[in-house]
Amino acid sequence: MREVTLAEAAALAPVELRAQAMADFLAANGWAGIAPTMLAGDASFRRYYRLLDASRSVVLMDAPPPQEDVRPYVEVAEILRYLGLSAPEIYAQDGDRGFLLIEDFGDDTYTRLLTAGAEEGALYALAIDTLVALQRAVAADGLPDLPAYDEAPLLAEAALLADWYAPAVLGAPLSAAARAEYLALWREILSEAALPGPTLVLRDYHVDNLMLLRGRSGIRSCGLLDFQDAVCGPAAYDLVSLLEDARRNVPPAVRAAMTERYLAGFPGIDRAIFDRSAAILAAQRNCKILGIFTRLWRRDGKPGYLRHIPRVWRLIEEDLRAPALAPIAAWLDRYLPRSIRRIPETRNAA
Repeated sequence: MREVTLAEAAALAPVELRAQAMADFLAANGWAGIAPTMLAGDASFRRYYRLLDASRSVVLMDAPPPQEDVRPYVEVAEILRYLGLSAPEIYAQDGDRGFLLIEDFGDDTYTRLLTAGAEEGALYALAIDTLVALQRAVAADGLPDLPAYDEAPLLAEAALLADWYAPAVLGAPLSAAARAEYLALWREILSEAALPGPTLVLRDYHVDNLMLLRGRSGIRSCGLLDFQDAVCGPAAYDLVSLLEDARRNVPPAVRAAMTERYLAGFPGIDRAIFDRSAAILAAQRNCKILGIFTRLWRRDGKPGYLRHIPRVWRLIEEDLRAPALAPIAAWLDRYLPRSIRRIPETRNAA
């Protein structure tokens, strides 16, 4: 394919320029003339496409800089495969322009299978076994060189409720004093969230990012997606991400059974410490999600996530039953009482 000159590039609109860059990347890696078929977008700027010819199938990740960076995805995929898990192989990459060609895991996402009536317990059991295997492998091999998921990032995430969700339902920003009080409470409580020793945390470990790979056995039949934001942090985080799903109702019986299945994989764990850590991390994550879903609407023009807010509030109110979270519960009752725990009014948005 002919290279575009600088003069020609300058005349192209951003969308056309991105399309040309994609075409150049595909041509350079043996996929010239194959039209990509859109698979999915997500809450980020990433988009995914499938490319098919008579004998091959791959997935194209389009992650445009500067908003996205494909390099962490490549790094974490390598770590996960080294640990014996199923992350997609990377066939080609262009880190500067934000393109990857990766292994095509097919169409059997957990979300699609569950919607079609697949056995919920079996799928969640496989996800739990995969999580246990991941954390055991990290314990045996040592922590990877990934960012720490400690107080600073956890606190910054909790602040998203104060900075995005609260103003959207209150009609005005929180006072500086109220925000400072909220963060001070979280700072004190987060000190109790860490178990004895961090592990690899995928951060978005839920059914949208899990696949059933029918040609593989055991934990390798659980395909992992959307792990580029992996960090080293508290072990309970991915468990609550899976079981307190912001996008679907996980039955209480499934949540209880899967928690016990997870804990059976770590017989030496202190149950009281674990339960306290899990409750704190679940509340922190769900407060973060309220802020993220609101930000996706207000900043990024993606209002579709707002429909999940009532579920997220139900999860938060369950989390707040833990004694360690009593100060957060009191703050929320004061500044975001139950009467305004709702979906923001999009028609009144500025």
